[in-house]
Order: sequence, then C-alpha cells, then structure tokens
Amino acid sequence: MTGSIGRQTLDVAAGLRVPVAAIAARRGSDELLAAAAAHPDAAVAVAGPTSAEREIFRAALGDRVVFGPEALVELASMPGSTVVNGVVGAAGLPASVAALDAGNRLALANKESLVAGGPVVRAARERGGGTLIPVDSEHSALAQCLVGEDPATIRRLIVSASGGPFRGRSAQDLEGVSVEEALNHPTWSMGPRITIDSATLMNKAFEVIEAHLLFDVPYDRIDVVVHPQSIIHSAVEFIDGSVKAQMGDPDMRGPIQWAVTGSKRMQGSVGSFDFTAQSLTFEAPDFDTFPCLRLGYEAGRAGGSAPAVLNAADEVAVQAFLEHRIGFTSIPVVVERTLADVEQRDLTTVEDVLDVDREARAVAAGHTGSAC
Repeated sequence: MTGSIGRQTLDVAAGLRVPVAAIAARRGSDELLAAAAAHPDAAVAVAGPTSAEREIFRAALGDRVVFGPEALVELASMPGSTVVNGVVGAAGLPASVAALDAGNRLALANKESLVAGGPVVRAARERGGGTLIPVDSEHSALAQCLVGEDPATIRRLIVSASGGPFRGRSAQDLEGVSVEEALNHPTWSMGPRITIDSATLMNKAFEVIEAHLLFDVPYDRIDVVVHPQSIIHSAVEFIDGSVKAQMGDPDMRGPIQWAVTGSKRMQGSVGSFDFTAQSLTFEAPDFDTFPCLRLGYEAGRAGGSAPAVLNAADEVAVQAFLEHRIGFTSIPVVVERTLADVEQRDLTTVEDVLDVDREARAVAAGHTGSAC
C-alpha cells in the first residue's frame, strides 16, 4: 500500500468510509507502520521484509502482521473482500488468482498478472466465481463505456495513450536520453517501472493485451490513439458509428473508487470536472520510434506464454535502464531478442507462468549485456 495505487486506495476508502480489512507492502516501511496505526483492525502483510523489519513489525504489531510472499495470498483469500492488487510485475499473479478463487472482487491494478497469466486468471475467475474489475484508467474507461451494451455491437476499442515524455521525437532523438528524462511523465504520477513503460509505450502494449483478455475483442479491433492531455481515458466505437468515451482528470482515485464500489456511482473524494479548462488533441502512435507497441501486438496475437515473456523481459530491461546499464533504445532490443529465444508454450497453472517468467528473466538478463 506504500505505492501510488495503495496510497490512493486508502484515500478512496476514507472518502467512502469503507473499512480497511488488510494492508500489504513489499517492505516494512515507516509509512506502512503509520497506515497500520491508522487502521488498527486491519491485518498487515510484509512480502519481502529484512530481518530488522521483521523484528520491528513483530514488536509493534504482534499477531496482526504476517510475512513473506505467501502472506499476500493469505490476505487476498479473506472471504467477502474487495482486493485491490497494485503489486508491480508478475509477482502479483498469485494474489490475483487467490482473490478470484476465494470468490472475491478483484480490483486489478496489477496489469502484469493478467498479461503474463491471462489463461490462469480467467480459469480462476470461472472456478471461484470472483469478479474482476480493472483499475487501470484505460480499462476502467472501456468497462464503463460498455455497461449496458451488447458486445456484438462493438466495432473497436480505442485505448488512449499520453505519448509519454518523448512524444513527437524520432528514434535518433531517443539515443542517449537519460533516466531522469524518461521518468518525467507529462501528465501522470506513477512508479518508476510504469513511468518508463509509458515512455517506451510498452505500458500501452500491455494495455492492448489486457483489453483483449478483459473484453474478448480481437487485436485487429483494438486501436491505440495518442491523446497528450490524458483527459479521455479510452473510448468504444459501435457498429452504428457512435462513440462512447469516458473522460476526467488524470487521477486514479476515480477508477479505484469505481472498482472498489463494484461499479456503482457514489459520492467520494473526486471533485467536479472543469470542461472549460480542457483542449483535446489526438494523433496516431509512432510504431517505428516506439517498437514496444508493435512487440505487444505480436506477443498478444501469438498468445500462450509470449505475453508472459514480454512482461518479464521488459521488467528486466527497464531495471537495467534505471540502473544505467543499458540505454533507453536498448529496452525493446532486449525484449525482442528474449521473445525470439524463449520457447512458446501453453500456460495452465500459476507455476507454469512463474516458470516462464524465471526463464525469460534469465534470458533477458543475458541480453542486457549485449544490447548496450
């Protein structure tokens, strides 16, 4: 809960006066301790604590705290819960599956678990009877536009993209860009990985795959449109030519609230929208300058383990870039080489996904040394 999604979820819960049953984070930080103090009835999980953090949290919270990756699964399985999963990367998959297996409402902000483990997540939803509501602003927008509509009347889904900090630049312009430049997103405040993914358009590649899995629309009817103002979050075009779009300020509290309330309209902490302050523009994405978007479509169409490889290779490449070990334009190179080198297979269990994830990470790590 110490990431952007977690903090905003607590804001939403406070605005709705919804009780918080459990909170979790990767590390045992002072911020997590403060949240635990603010919600004294909530269970607490620390997925990857140090020895010192274990001692501090056990002394402060006693039996309220549990440790290790399995602790996330334990909390996600609490019956009758709405589980907001904002874990970064494929590490969020076990919690997503556990929530759906338990019949819970899963408010999914961890797109990677669906991208990497789409067939496994779908099977868990069918098996456990849980509900999956997307928290990503784009997929929340699509879901809201599709309420009450016949799926057979969809002509195409239109996923909006801000274009990131390098919109309008050429491939040559991107040679040598710094980590600081790539982290300077023009409209959204996000964590490091998703911000870099926005700069490469890999985040949009993941969202195309996610849209396909969530709404069962073929890839050739899912388009990406660059919309720098990030006001229209996505749209649906129907067979009669009508277009429905969901719009609002670039603030994740709206999508989080819509998911947490089970797609209900309720008064919360999001303010009124000012139409007179907006100017909206649109343009086509540049597949040549930002090849990650092309790789996403290709991996999605290939299906099976390809999206899991895409995600794992990207996570490794982005971390290498953040650590100044490869350049920005090497990120898609590492991903494409890894996709070519990891054998395609079907995925039926969480362990299948994690096996592919481990293999792809190892292959990608090897390519970070040769893609500089």
